[in-house]
Amino acid sequence: MCGIVGGYARGEIGQMLVEGLRRLEYRGYDSAGVVIADHHGALRRARAMGKVSELATQLGQFPLAGSLGIAHTRWATHGVPSERNAHPHISRNRVAVVHNGIIENHAELRVKLTALGYIFTSETDTEVAAHWIEHRLCEAGDLLTAVRQAVQDFEGAYALGVICSDAPDRLIATRKGSPLVIGLGDGENYIASDSTALLKVTQRFVYLEEGDFVELKQSGVRIFDECGNEAARPVRISSLSFAQAEKGAYDHYMLKEIHEQPRAVADTLEGRIVRGRVLVNSFGPMAAQIFARVRQVQIVACGTSYHAGMVARYWFEDILGLPSQVEIASEFRYRNPVLQEHTLMVLVSQSGETADTLAALRNARSRHPGLMSLAVCNVPESSLVRESDLVLMTNAGPEVGVASTKAFSTQLAALGLLLVAMGKVLGRLSDGQEARIVEGLEKIPGRLADALRHDAPIRALARRLVSRQHALFLGRGTMYPIALEGALKLKEISYIHAEAYPAGELKHGPLALIDADMPVIAVAPCNDLLKKLKSNLEEVSARGAELFLFTDEFSEIVPGERIHVLPVTANVGRISAPVIFNVPLQLLAYHVAVLRGSDVDQPRNLAKSVTVE
Repeated sequence: MCGIVGGYARGEIGQMLVEGLRRLEYRGYDSAGVVIADHHGALRRARAMGKVSELATQLGQFPLAGSLGIAHTRWATHGVPSERNAHPHISRNRVAVVHNGIIENHAELRVKLTALGYIFTSETDTEVAAHWIEHRLCEAGDLLTAVRQAVQDFEGAYALGVICSDAPDRLIATRKGSPLVIGLGDGENYIASDSTALLKVTQRFVYLEEGDFVELKQSGVRIFDECGNEAARPVRISSLSFAQAEKGAYDHYMLKEIHEQPRAVADTLEGRIVRGRVLVNSFGPMAAQIFARVRQVQIVACGTSYHAGMVARYWFEDILGLPSQVEIASEFRYRNPVLQEHTLMVLVSQSGETADTLAALRNARSRHPGLMSLAVCNVPESSLVRESDLVLMTNAGPEVGVASTKAFSTQLAALGLLLVAMGKVLGRLSDGQEARIVEGLEKIPGRLADALRHDAPIRALARRLVSRQHALFLGRGTMYPIALEGALKLKEISYIHAEAYPAGELKHGPLALIDADMPVIAVAPCNDLLKKLKSNLEEVSARGAELFLFTDEFSEIVPGERIHVLPVTANVGRISAPVIFNVPLQLLAYHVAVLRGSDVDQPRNLAKSVTVE
């Protein structure tokens, strides 16, 4: 969740650190700070509450000179958002630390450090880490050794960047449970929480493994595994460009990413379908052997990815007759679930670093050593990808907006490919069925582009919702998860309280909420559940609610004074319908948020990557 940038540059590093922090703003934060070792080795610090721009203004007035530095955007966990709690933290003007994660035994260490004479100026667990490393440095006399000894006493998750006035020519970094990447430049080297922070200076990256330590200098990088042995990690050339992480002509990253969905879905399908057939080995060289053993699917995910998993459960059971479960990762990891033999665990995550999803995989594997796992992910070198047996990358490209959009569409496309691949191997899908599903998948990019053409009428509908404080979303079948996703988008960026229900549940409680002040948004494709849904909508309309209905051209729902009907597509099937009908709900949430003056790309209290519990 917090963002780390650091490194040793050929010239002044300050501007690069601030630019890197800007690239990490999407992760969510409440304050920002930087420490630079000046040309005499002294540690100089600047911190500011609020946006990175506040820190940049401060540095513009009082520049910090030097080539070695670390910087940070903080998401409050221990201690309220404040300048004194902002990172980096410094111990005795000697050791400076930035940290992503949570040191769970910080209170115990704080007591010991206080007894040793250390003075605390913040409420954070990170200041504990800084003092503990300084304490170990007094004993070890070497910064790398001190960091290695210190982290042996830490319980929890961390990515750490450490510099020291005693050694102003190097930076020590390590990770356990939180992501950290090394960027290799020309006579300069960097660390960051995410490669997007470094795209302006390099496209050559090393992704650290769990427990790795790094000694970074201007001249080069040495990596050691958790046992202290020097380790070789592959250098990856990123296909992303600096321009891809820019907003371009769009007002917000979210709007840009909504409009990138046709291309993103096409890229996700590309190379996985040949002559109307899904390539099973797209999931890995052992995919056919693993799929042949599957008798049940357990999907685990969080947030928007969880909604994608809910859609896939309908597909797996309805089309393949394959028993499937879907569960939120933060519940699954603590529930001591009983997994049947021959279960495939499907983990869905945009970042591949979601703490609960990773823990769910690790915990399940510890209880079931033969567990088969498959990751659907957007980040090739993420922890989830490295730790799963099979992988399908979504190829969505960088997603900067906190509210996930194109990641969701590409996840659904990837899960559609998984449906076909497993169905083929298990003999539960005929050639004709495969051909029809593949044809539907290949039409999705074009239909997404068509759905995006309804931006203007959706903006007009948004004006009718701006002053509302609540909204109810309805759907049936695969449209129920889409209703959940629509409600999530509205609440997270416009701050309107929104809930979603299966339409058949109205009589079991939610109908009590309906009155003239409760708008109801429904997703109503022409499918075998449409008649049932129409009956539900008539109940809502009879009680005075204003209806906003997203339909296809064959739904035959008649508009009225308080019944707004927008046909957004036609001829959608079971696979393509959820992807297409999600788009108008994304646009609706976006326009409502803009009209209400919300910070669309960085909504309050939220972070893009939830890398701690």
